[in-house]
Amino acid sequence: MGREEVKSIKDLDIDGKKVFIRCDFNVPLDKDGNISDERRIRETLPTIKYALSRGAKIILASHLGRPKKRDSQYSLYPVAENLSKALKKKVLFVDDCVGERVEKTISSMKKGDVILLENLRFYDGERRDDEVFARQLKRLFDVYVSDAFGTSHRRNASVHVLPKMCKEKAAGLLLLKEMEYWRKILENPARPFALILGGVKISTKLGALINLLDHLDKVIIGGGMAFTFLHAMGFSAGSSLFDEDSIEQAKFAISQAKDKKIKLYLPVDFVVAERIEEDAVTKIVPYQEIPCKWFAADIGPASCKLFSEVLEDTATIVWNGPLGVYEIDKFARGTNSIAHEVASSPAMSIVGGGDTDSAIKKAKESDGITFISTGGGASLQFLEKGTLPGIEALE
Repeated sequence: MGREEVKSIKDLDIDGKKVFIRCDFNVPLDKDGNISDERRIRETLPTIKYALSRGAKIILASHLGRPKKRDSQYSLYPVAENLSKALKKKVLFVDDCVGERVEKTISSMKKGDVILLENLRFYDGERRDDEVFARQLKRLFDVYVSDAFGTSHRRNASVHVLPKMCKEKAAGLLLLKEMEYWRKILENPARPFALILGGVKISTKLGALINLLDHLDKVIIGGGMAFTFLHAMGFSAGSSLFDEDSIEQAKFAISQAKDKKIKLYLPVDFVVAERIEEDAVTKIVPYQEIPCKWFAADIGPASCKLFSEVLEDTATIVWNGPLGVYEIDKFARGTNSIAHEVASSPAMSIVGGGDTDSAIKKAKESDGITFISTGGGASLQFLEKGTLPGIEALE
């Protein structure tokens, strides 16, 4: 798909029109219902402010969490309050997203008004990519804009079937920025190019790894992924969790990397414990000596040194997935060490969102990263397939 096939919001005449902006306000909330990380809201502000500058009537929509029905703990009301402060103007919250009451509220909007609809996933039709639900949404606006990269890999009604129904549609400024960075990685990365993969969900990452092998020079595997690769190579990993269903695919990735002369690095030592808790007794062991009833919870100091040397001469670094149980301080040292190396490197560094973003923020290294994506799963699927359902729907 060529870049010219997706219009920018700046290509459309939105002056005074009702503009529906599908955002990704799926922000983390603390136990009191307060937003604990505003980044996804902040990243969408340029698109909203551009629409405001054109005198549009702005209708914002998003999901939050994975509710199966209406549930007040997943309400977007805290986002409306946050947006009001960020935009320095009142953002009206509507506690529904379709229906006569919503339509009546929108019909009374004036130029420059902003409203936020309630959580789209309170409706089963959103989750099922339902055309009937999409038609209900379509009645609300004149122009459709997607700025929800982090949701564009999901076939949800507001991201997938709805834009297909619209003639006037475009990408927002955040979505365009995401597409630009990830396409650069796929089409013309500066070399040497290193990929760091961690986290637990290996099945979602192996496809991206295999698709990128023609571009890569080095691959670092850590986190829960490492144990599946160790098993694929004939080593045990104690009680550490691994994905048995992905072992054959891991073997294929190892074989392909070898054939293409790509250097693949696994941890050489681990921080292990009998339980994954802050007060657990830990020790450092080589990868061959993980005790059978112990869990590997972090990469060890020798692995940190090895990975640091691997990254020294790179020109491009893509990182998705923490290298240990970073949420617990005593198991965060490996991830923190690599976060420091990536942030201080002169290489262009791109980080897939989700846990990796949280880990880098916890390590206080966010400012050194070239680009932190708002999508974890979305960035992986884009690297694997070169597009996403929500982007294809904008063609």
